Amino acid sequence: MTTAFSTVPSVPPVAVSGAHARAIAASKKARWELDRDVIRERRLDPDHKYLPDGLSLVGELEFLTSTEKRLVSQVQGRSYANIFGLVERFINAKVLELSSHYWLGDQEALEALVRFSDEELKHQEMFRRLEAMAAADMPAGYALAADPDQVASIVLQKSTWAVLALTCHIELFTLVHYRDSIETDATLSPLWQDVFRFHWMEESQHAVLDELEWRREDARLSPEQRDQAVDDLIALVGAVDGILQAQSAADARYLLSLLQRELTPAQSQAVASTFLRAYRYQYIASGLQRTRFPGILFGMLSEAQGRRIDAALAPLL
Repeated sequence: MTTAFSTVPSVPPVAVSGAHARAIAASKKARWELDRDVIRERRLDPDHKYLPDGLSLVGELEFLTSTEKRLVSQVQGRSYANIFGLVERFINAKVLELSSHYWLGDQEALEALVRFSDEELKHQEMFRRLEAMAAADMPAGYALAADPDQVASIVLQKSTWAVLALTCHIELFTLVHYRDSIETDATLSPLWQDVFRFHWMEESQHAVLDELEWRREDARLSPEQRDQAVDDLIALVGAVDGILQAQSAADARYLLSLLQRELTPAQSQAVASTFLRAYRYQYIASGLQRTRFPGILFGMLSEAQGRRIDAALAPLL
């Protein structure tokens, strides 16, 4: 039996001819500076939400007050900054590795990837700055459940095909998160809206380069190597979900410690389960359900490989 994911139509490859030159031109046009364009001497305002309801899923927690719901968005926003800083650690390392393929060859491709790396470093700094702002304003007790360097070292042990698949997925769902952040809500942080917007401006080109390099890697694999790469991708998705389970549990405990009242056991459990659903939506489901990623992925796979991916994803969705 197949599922909706393994039967999605395949997606035609992005046009290779001139793709790197177009990426360079787009990078130059979209170029922004962190202090000048995003931060602009602003701080996070505790009267604002950090994540929109479509990402935090706070609407499911009807028993919370409006103030408590705002706190949910702030706790999740802090983890959003930290998790993105975490994933961009291994993304940048892989991009730098890929650039070596072009050192003595295609200099347009080399420049495109070097720009990609430079922008990823800037994004990491942006999310570190947001974490520092949040830490200055929020009570003690928050904890990041995973170490970015340890996670990167584990991810980079997997096949390049699997790492590029995960990276392409991340870049594409970033675009969805930008669309989800554009809503009519006066309580949404203007600074966070700018973070979503400026992140999207550069990630939209990164997704193109991810796909080019991923398809390039796929073309050189034997059927046996691709089969192993599928196992690697399944392992990476499982590792991501492990991080999300740990972070959502830590964040739910942190939120409950901040409330000025005690929730019932059922309400406390609802908070924990909603946090996990929200994080799984943000980092797994949004890319699978609302982007072209499934069409790219399953277009590379055999039917049997597609079923293996489906079986791994089903419990997370």
